[in-house]
Amino acid sequence: MTDEFEDLKSAMKAATPSPDAVKKAANLALAKKSFADFQETRDGVRPTSERPKSGFFRGVRQMLNALSNRGALTASTALIAVGLVVITPKWNLPVPFAEPEVTLEEIPESGVSTPARQTGDASHQIADLPMAEAVSSDEAVGLGVPQIEPLPLPAATGVARSYQNGLEEAQIRLPILAETTTEAFADAEWNPLKVTAEDPVSTFSIDVDTASYAIVRSSLTKGQLPPAGAVRIEEMINYFPYDYPMPEAGAAPFRPTITVTDTPWNPDTQLLHIAIQGEEPAIEERPPLNLVFLIDTSGSMNAPDKLPLLKQSFALMLSELSKTDQVAIVTYAGSSGQVLEATPGTDHAAILEALDRLSTGGSTAGQAGLQQAYAVAEDMAEEGEVTRVILATDGDFNVGLSDPDALDDFIARKRDSGTYLSVMGFGRGNLDDATMQALAQNGNGQAAYIDTLSEAQKVLVDQFTSALFPIANDVKVQVEFNPAQIAEYRLIGYETRALNRENFKNDQVDAGDVGVGHSVTALYEITPVGSPALLTDPLRYGDAQATATQSEEIGFFKLRYKAPGETESQLVEMPITEAGDVSTDMRFAIAIAGFGQILTNSPYLGEWHFDQAIDLANGARGDDPFGYRSEAVRLMRLAQSLDRN
Repeated sequence: MTDEFEDLKSAMKAATPSPDAVKKAANLALAKKSFADFQETRDGVRPTSERPKSGFFRGVRQMLNALSNRGALTASTALIAVGLVVITPKWNLPVPFAEPEVTLEEIPESGVSTPARQTGDASHQIADLPMAEAVSSDEAVGLGVPQIEPLPLPAATGVARSYQNGLEEAQIRLPILAETTTEAFADAEWNPLKVTAEDPVSTFSIDVDTASYAIVRSSLTKGQLPPAGAVRIEEMINYFPYDYPMPEAGAAPFRPTITVTDTPWNPDTQLLHIAIQGEEPAIEERPPLNLVFLIDTSGSMNAPDKLPLLKQSFALMLSELSKTDQVAIVTYAGSSGQVLEATPGTDHAAILEALDRLSTGGSTAGQAGLQQAYAVAEDMAEEGEVTRVILATDGDFNVGLSDPDALDDFIARKRDSGTYLSVMGFGRGNLDDATMQALAQNGNGQAAYIDTLSEAQKVLVDQFTSALFPIANDVKVQVEFNPAQIAEYRLIGYETRALNRENFKNDQVDAGDVGVGHSVTALYEITPVGSPALLTDPLRYGDAQATATQSEEIGFFKLRYKAPGETESQLVEMPITEAGDVSTDMRFAIAIAGFGQILTNSPYLGEWHFDQAIDLANGARGDDPFGYRSEAVRLMRLAQSLDRN
């Protein structure tokens, strides 16, 4: 074996031309420059997934994938058999093995460099380290030595390794950065406990977003408990379909159903369950739909669960479109551009071809993309039609309007045009959930997170009409509690949807929007007067109960909404009593509310934990045709196991 090895080395050495002193000096100077540029750290650059975050082993995996074909394996075997030279960075980086220190002067001879290679970020390039050109391509093939192309290189600090086989050197950079993320969540504080005598009125905007549940699922299936800020309990509850009573024909487009039951985690308090069901007109009566897909094609979208999943997801939706619908596609990265003109929804071939052509590259010019998408949507819109921009992104707006407040203002100015904005998040690592929420809430649209093709099926096919066709805008809820009956209360969830009391009647204040057939659920934990569960002491001066309404009502419910296209709101109201049956749907919603509070370490649950939440959800799965509730139970069990670690 040793003789064969020595023979191979001799053959390779004989095939190597004699060194050229002039070329050697030029290449050494270029190597120094490349090395210095490679190690450069630029201030003020926000880390994003366009710059590597997944560490050393991702680089190793990319290298092995590139060398996995049969010819490349032959060459790589010869390369590794002869020798390995390591260039050590000027500062210590975490590497999984010891490396000898080698100076630039000790770099082996090499040929001329290849041209600069475009990276995932269009704003900067990296020059490949030198590659020898000892033999031509034809000569290399004649010698049975396959050529090895340099791998696409991320713009990040790494280790340059030279694999020398006597004929050529393949320079491969392996990034060695620790796992990091730039994910951002709203991370609002829990709703505080309110004393009814001091603050009897609670006001909030309804929420039909479902992103939080899918993000929680994504974290758990990756073996991690979700960040507390990612857990929005109202979105977890409203992720599931419920069989609430439908509105009566000719009445308001909503029907509220309000029920009181005992709290499973505190026998001395009660839960007020508010169920709001939207009407569901016949599907054939829906108006034409104008869709503008605004697709993030920046370098950060280069991952299997990002742009590839996005393409598959939008392809699923096409089966729901009719010949009166139109689709256009706008992309944004280093610059924005329209890749598909307004096209009939039934022309699947043209739409799929445009989707298939999309590729990633460049930074994230979110502002330019939004501006162009709205311009395209306005050109498509006609009287009586529904026009909606669907923004699909990993949430990484690092060029343009990257501040959520600035995005709020921009979208607020645009929503009056009648164009809705929905946001769909893809991928993890730099998910800017706070920005996505700001966009959806201010764009009269819905925020969803697509982590699997099954989720895309749910959002874009099963809930197609409810997600895209509104029946009401600016829907607000206000509950006034009777201090003669209720001493304390707290709203579970809706922290990012809270409204000031005076904003309930102000039709200029934006609120949530409800689509065809949508249901909305809200839960209050309430403490009756005289309950041992009271957490606050009575006032020293005055008796608020003496002036309270002495009735059997525990509160009064109000709902305001605007019909699509109208500017003046309408009012729905009803007293709250303890009447009502506790349904399976209600018990399941309570189980999910408990699950969300466990994940956020709520102080109100006492000893009630995963075992009790799982038992409650298991007993309330009811009719579960698509397995959503069964999946929730599995996630609870998974979270329980992760919590024990």
